[in-house]
Amino acid sequence: MVLIKRKILFFAHYYAPDVASTGQILQDLAEGMQESFEVTVICTVPSYSGVIEKKYHKKKLYKETINGVRIIRISVPEFRKNSKMSRIHNLLAYFWGARKAVKAIGQQDYVLVISQPPIMGGMLGVYGKKKIRNENGCPPKLIYCIQDYNPEQIEAVGYFQNKMLIAVMRWLDKRTCRKSDLIVTVGRDLIETLNKRFAGKTVPNYTMINNWIDEKQIHPLSSEDPGVIAFKRSYDIEDKFIIMYSGNIGLYYDLENVIKVAGKFCNAKTSDGKDVVFVFVGDGSVLSKLKAYREKCGLENIVFIPYQNKDNLIYSLNAADVHLCMNAKGMKGVSCPSKFYGIAACGKPILGVLESGSEIQMLIKEINNGLVSDPGDIMSIEKNIQTFINMAGSEKIVQMGLRGHEYLIQHFTKEMSIKRYMEAINML
Repeated sequence: MVLIKRKILFFAHYYAPDVASTGQILQDLAEGMQESFEVTVICTVPSYSGVIEKKYHKKKLYKETINGVRIIRISVPEFRKNSKMSRIHNLLAYFWGARKAVKAIGQQDYVLVISQPPIMGGMLGVYGKKKIRNENGCPPKLIYCIQDYNPEQIEAVGYFQNKMLIAVMRWLDKRTCRKSDLIVTVGRDLIETLNKRFAGKTVPNYTMINNWIDEKQIHPLSSEDPGVIAFKRSYDIEDKFIIMYSGNIGLYYDLENVIKVAGKFCNAKTSDGKDVVFVFVGDGSVLSKLKAYREKCGLENIVFIPYQNKDNLIYSLNAADVHLCMNAKGMKGVSCPSKFYGIAACGKPILGVLESGSEIQMLIKEINNGLVSDPGDIMSIEKNIQTFINMAGSEKIVQMGLRGHEYLIQHFTKEMSIKRYMEAINML
């Protein structure tokens, strides 16, 4: 008996080989669903860094297949992460290009969109539901995966303050929620926000499915592993006690406060004589500010390292003794830092800077795999850093990290989360 696969279309702003966390999650999901679905992805050409390879400068549309997934890539202009206008130009190019690509996409049974780019990601899903039909001539079912709520996110950090525009954005995203056959949120606090959005009215159909990391690719390694040693040697951080932040160095985190606290530990050493260093791995709109602060204050205990490719990520994550997992004030119920899953996968303890009642803050407390401070609470952050320094080299700090890994293996493996998506979609 030949299994007839249903067809599902993903709108994914970023997709492999881009290193954006949402792109990696969608790649895992797309490839993991192929047993039951024929998957097509509409995304940009690789451009997360803002720079685009010359081979993507010639056409408006590029088609390829990656691990069985059909990919349609939209040509977009390069952008600077610290320039609002160039970013908006880039996003609009993807939005309009993706709409045009829909015309030639063929029949689809489902459309899955993510809340990136803000507002426009959801709008593409609504457009796809309107324009596409399945083999019976009916609209496809729309699944809206909310990783971040907007305009709530940009309001929280004051990215812009035009009240009329914010009101329009809120209306558009609520419209996407209403048009969706299923909303997937990634945290308990995000469910609270959805209920608040529709207070007194019918709340759209929703479920919660946590994000994940591929635990077969990211797992604990010994400090003596050759790859970990090579990574440390490459950036001159051998024989250091490393407190690491790995990911987007952007607006939605408390990084500017944290680097000020890090400066207070400029000459700090562990009990066994290791220098304490703070390592920031990644790129983003706040990176230039952090570098300027380091130079201004002469902070030799601050190290900046570029994004690591997927093959090196296991070594960079395992190089840390402690990992920072953070959000800016106002992000509770708005955004859920998926870097938590990578930290847990490599069995490292967490220095959380997260609001009380947010999904990841609650997980850290429930698992007991780290210490948590509120964003902006300098004294508490400093105290927790000192606590980790005091625990350096102890069994206590090792066990703290391993509790996170054990919990992830029991609850948040890639296979488990993809199965939850499949089950939720099958119920539509």
